[in-house]
Amino acid sequence: MHSTEGSRLLSSLAWAPTIGLSWLWGLGFFYAIHVTVTYGWLGFAAFALPNAAGLYLFGHVLGAPGRNPAEILKAVEDRYTGLFLACQLAALALTAYGLCAHLLLPLFGHGSLLGAVLLFLLAAAIGHAAPIGALRRLHALYLVVGVAAALVAAQGLMRAAPSAPVPLAAFDERFYGLMLPCLVGFLLGPWSDVQHWQRVVAIHREGGSVRAAYAGGSLLVLGLLTLNGGLAALAGAGTPVLAADGIPQAQGAVAQALARLRDPGLTAAFLVWAAIAMASTVDSFYCATRWLLTSVTRRSESPLLAFLPAGLVASPLWTLAAAVALAAGLIAANIPMIYLMLPFASLFVGATLCLLCEALGARPAYDGVLCAMIGTASALIFVTGYVAPVGALLAIAPLVGAVGALPALGNLIAGRRGSGEGAPQAAADAPGLATLVVPRADPVAAHGFDGPWFVLQLLPTYDDTNSVGNVYFANYFRWVGKARELFFHACMPDFDLATTNFYILTRSFSHDFRREAREFEPVIVRIRIASYNRKFVTLSHEIHSRTQGLLGRGEQSLMFVDTVRHRPLDIPASVMSSFLPHFVKERPRGPAFGELAEA
Repeated sequence: MHSTEGSRLLSSLAWAPTIGLSWLWGLGFFYAIHVTVTYGWLGFAAFALPNAAGLYLFGHVLGAPGRNPAEILKAVEDRYTGLFLACQLAALALTAYGLCAHLLLPLFGHGSLLGAVLLFLLAAAIGHAAPIGALRRLHALYLVVGVAAALVAAQGLMRAAPSAPVPLAAFDERFYGLMLPCLVGFLLGPWSDVQHWQRVVAIHREGGSVRAAYAGGSLLVLGLLTLNGGLAALAGAGTPVLAADGIPQAQGAVAQALARLRDPGLTAAFLVWAAIAMASTVDSFYCATRWLLTSVTRRSESPLLAFLPAGLVASPLWTLAAAVALAAGLIAANIPMIYLMLPFASLFVGATLCLLCEALGARPAYDGVLCAMIGTASALIFVTGYVAPVGALLAIAPLVGAVGALPALGNLIAGRRGSGEGAPQAAADAPGLATLVVPRADPVAAHGFDGPWFVLQLLPTYDDTNSVGNVYFANYFRWVGKARELFFHACMPDFDLATTNFYILTRSFSHDFRREAREFEPVIVRIRIASYNRKFVTLSHEIHSRTQGLLGRGEQSLMFVDTVRHRPLDIPASVMSSFLPHFVKERPRGPAFGELAEA
């Protein structure tokens, strides 16, 4: 037993190098240098600790017992594909910007930009050819070579240490204002990064511990950031470069020190370290983005796919080309990299919070247009506060961005109150189902009463779908009929068609479709007595998906006839006595918070 647990732990920790390197993109690599020489070691700590903590918490939450990252991602990926791609675009543009503006151009001039293009193409080719398991092994090798090269560069810089050491702290109003955006951006960042979703899915699928892997990865990220902070401290502040906004930038401090030393060996060592950090970001991006887009396009019903090959639509090259073009435009305009960083603490905050809420079990309430508009306002507040500088404006920017997630946060809080902390979400929009616990793993057909509702749980398979891939519309009617018959059988187990003196006939049936279910997406059918009079009974029904919420609702009217001449009858006494205990008159209620968001 101990040997098995030890082997599982080691297998999980083997993911730490690829987790760490995929989080050391342009922001972490170059901004660690800037923040160290600009704000001192405490400023570096305020940057590095939330960075590592966000990565750790991402793995800790998704690695909780009973939580399946693959199921969560499948439920949300269609809605959040735009968010994932936007975040990859910003991350890739940051990486290209940092490599060119703060390393290659200061050292070698514009002729070196071809080397950056070749590096990105080579890394993309590796990401195209290598699955995630192969990248894990390749990144372990990258890590050894990269850290060794960084240590060689550090040893060389140590021989020419600057006369003015990095202070413990050198804070200003801009730094204080940036503390909350940094905290929000880094704590939420991994949730919008499809690279890390791919990793948690792969770790969970192979039976490893997501929590152990991300604990190791977060510690490794902290160590790598500290390594770059140390290189910055050895290089010194150098000459800060003024950007278009007039604010000095120090991300190129190490490149300036290498240019002063004129030591080809030290320059080559730092170039190797930077190239490995950038390449491991690009190959991870390519592998993860193609993985996501292939999944989305495979299920897509867009008419675009009738004219274009799915592989072309799902190619990450479009995003890579857009990121390189964006980086080139910002470099030409001398726009600092902070403006590529700010979306993670403003523009993307509302959407990422909605994604986080759904991953924790909240009903979907994501409005992409609303989050984008509020996020844009948040970004404008951030820019104003950064340039002025006004620390209060910087601090409130992420709070404004979070306003777009209020419906999702409301659903999350309401769900926790209804089902208890840590309980799986009940797929419903009515209070009656709040106590029903839907199994997270291996859901099977089951039925029974939940208050006044009779509940049937089903698991659709390919047999229930049509040629397009979604559940065939007639199956919803069949499921309601099956739930009704089981409801009758539960209430009147002795009913026998051979001996009965009355029949129950369907007088009318209506159903309002809201969403579509797919195969292996657990479905819950609920049915209850809505009203009755002397002759007719009205049953209301609802169909829910565990991942999507309400799929549709409707009602049916029943009548009773004698078995001989089929004359209408009053409701038989046996029916009244059997079903009346399950009738609860529904009290009027206002729409749920999530329904208001959908309206």
